[in-house]
Amino acid sequence: MNLSRSSGILLHPTSLPNRYGIGDLGKTAYDFVDFLHDTSCELWQTLPLGPTGYGDSPYQSFSTFAGNPYLISPDLLLEEKLLHPNDLKEDLGEDGEFINFGRVISWKLNLLEKAYVRSTRDPKLVSGDLNTFREENSEWLEDYALFRAIKESKGGGSWVGWDENLRNREERAIADAKKELKPAVDRFVFYQFLFFRQWDALHAYANSKNIQIIGDIPIFVSYDSSDVWVNPELFFLDEQKLPTVAAGVPPDYFSKTGQLWGNPLYKWTQHKAENYAWWVKRMRAILNTVDIVRLDHFRGFAGYWEVPANEETAINGRWVSGPGADLFQTLKDELGELAIIAEDLGEITPDVFELRDQFNLPGMKIFQFAFSDNNNPFLPHHYPENCVAYTGTHDNNTARGWYETASEHEKDFARRYLSVDGSDFSWDLIRRLWKSKASFVLAPMQDLLNLGEEARMNYPGKLGGNWAWRMKNDALSPGLKEKIYILNEERKRV
Repeated sequence: MNLSRSSGILLHPTSLPNRYGIGDLGKTAYDFVDFLHDTSCELWQTLPLGPTGYGDSPYQSFSTFAGNPYLISPDLLLEEKLLHPNDLKEDLGEDGEFINFGRVISWKLNLLEKAYVRSTRDPKLVSGDLNTFREENSEWLEDYALFRAIKESKGGGSWVGWDENLRNREERAIADAKKELKPAVDRFVFYQFLFFRQWDALHAYANSKNIQIIGDIPIFVSYDSSDVWVNPELFFLDEQKLPTVAAGVPPDYFSKTGQLWGNPLYKWTQHKAENYAWWVKRMRAILNTVDIVRLDHFRGFAGYWEVPANEETAINGRWVSGPGADLFQTLKDELGELAIIAEDLGEITPDVFELRDQFNLPGMKIFQFAFSDNNNPFLPHHYPENCVAYTGTHDNNTARGWYETASEHEKDFARRYLSVDGSDFSWDLIRRLWKSKASFVLAPMQDLLNLGEEARMNYPGKLGGNWAWRMKNDALSPGLKEKIYILNEERKRV
């Protein structure tokens, strides 16, 4: 992938401000696109956009193909007469800094159900477009909607606890469920229609402003997902459809016991036998949704950490070879030049870099990781042009938070390397990063706002309390806009 010298901002749509308790795809998303355009930033990076489940993590989704209904804008539904003004009277905290997921989710689902009921009473509002959407996405949509409908009817529990005939997708049981749960299936289809109608319009608007959207897909999928339920033969599961091994990473910078993600692992031999058809569909779907894909945990395609399913930590795992170049050559043959950023972080071996470079994929550089010594590859003077460099990501502390909690050795090295006193560390980091040779440079919105650890998005390995940060209404100030624009001009990223 050939990159032009550009800059951008990492901000998930849930972090946008509004009066509904969670960011969405409405006016403030368009305002953010305008802000990017006015600052001469050309990149907007999000986290995965799929429907979230337990823990509210974008990296644990009910489907790798579906969109997150919590991102649907109530204001846009109001404009389309799918909602009434009385539906939006409740105050969910206009300027709250954090998402109360429990409150927001129940409110949003109730709102979306009202929109669905209104659409059934006045089919002219959506009927033609909805039917077309349903036909064009039938390959994944019907299975996903049925999965969610059954899950809802069973109280929300994992599909492994369903009746055996449903768990095993026996033909008669599936036919009966489709008939019995048709209203719920249609409702979940409707939610996907709304999401993609709003997202596609926002994406088109961003492109019209010369802004590319960088999306994100995890290498692995959630066990409690329609993906695994529909395609159990593609994963290591036992006769009861329980995972025999699980994904994770060994002990590292983030955790002394590693990270046990719990995702089921792929049977790569089966994927290869099917010419990686599921992966081709997955990659085609995401590239229809965004312009560039950040492929999370890229090293897992060369070799991944396999942990027995009964382990409580990721310590007792082993490295297993992944599909390597065979998968990426198939993707290239089917989809053309790969617009992929390889997240090549963690415990990296030479075969990972060889795989990345074989397909000319840019890797990632994280400036926060740099301050051990002058030979550290994350220092900007070591960057190649073909890379994507960040001050930090959603998994890191904010830049200011890092500086306030770093060791004295690291802080001293950082001050000397940057020739600063540390009083404006976030922007010192940003200025130096923007000056680097890296073709793409990005900073989380929190760093551009000079926020501390309280604004951190995620603590890897920690259950609960993540993904909740939101930007304040007045954050995108004229002063910040001018500051970023001048930086882009000075660093020739316009």
